[in-house]
Amino acid sequence: MDQSVRGIKTLFKKSMPRLYSRLGRERKFIRLLGNLRKRIRDDDFYLIDDTINKSLGMYNVECPICGFVGYFRAFGSPPRWNAHCPNCGSLERHRLLALAIRDMPLSGTLLHFAPEGAVAGLLKTKPIQYMSADLNKPNVDLKLNIEKINLPDEQYDAIICSHVLEHVDDRAALLELRRILKQHGTLIAMVPIKEGCCATYEDKSITSPEDREIHFGQYNHVRCYGADFIQRVSNAGFDVQAYTAFGKEAVRYGLIMGAKVFICRKPKV
Repeated sequence: MDQSVRGIKTLFKKSMPRLYSRLGRERKFIRLLGNLRKRIRDDDFYLIDDTINKSLGMYNVECPICGFVGYFRAFGSPPRWNAHCPNCGSLERHRLLALAIRDMPLSGTLLHFAPEGAVAGLLKTKPIQYMSADLNKPNVDLKLNIEKINLPDEQYDAIICSHVLEHVDDRAALLELRRILKQHGTLIAMVPIKEGCCATYEDKSITSPEDREIHFGQYNHVRCYGADFIQRVSNAGFDVQAYTAFGKEAVRYGLIMGAKVFICRKPKV
């Protein structure tokens, strides 16, 4: 066994003892190392070493949802360091959303589309009438199509819609969300966004999961938002402000610097 592969074996054993043990018992580790021996170069070892070490956490961070303090694990492909809270499972966007709503005077009725577990648990501690909604997820209060919401006008004081609009006809969805909000109601929205791009990239001819992964970053996304996102929301009749992850707060809570929560208010007509 060459030095690089031997080093990888040592790293696995040290950093992932349970996985190493399971692979060893099933003799899968031998096959894995055999495949690596054919493909790996000496330079790759340092990249693998760095990735494994950083994946376990780089420094102590704090989760504003569950209060955990310690190392967050990496998440995603390619990996994002200090992303995943090992206690409540929150990711960067969940923690940023929690911070944005922490000091908001939420009251009355709130509808949460595509509810994430960690955020839903936090919202249920607020003095609000909480309802969850999704078209496909089980265990939600309402089965709703966000592009054509089967509810009367002006039903909710607040709506949370995080990482949903990039999957759907957002122009139709935003008009529907505005319709079911009460006067002065608030839509709290998050989307993946590339603010270095002046315009949103979308192409209706791109339909296959493989092509959407290449063009939009995920197999079920239908666009990649640019800096015009606020204008798109404003065009649907909202007044928009942004809460931005920045500085020491972003470092303390393991956020992506520059990530945003969009606070979209329905003006009184």
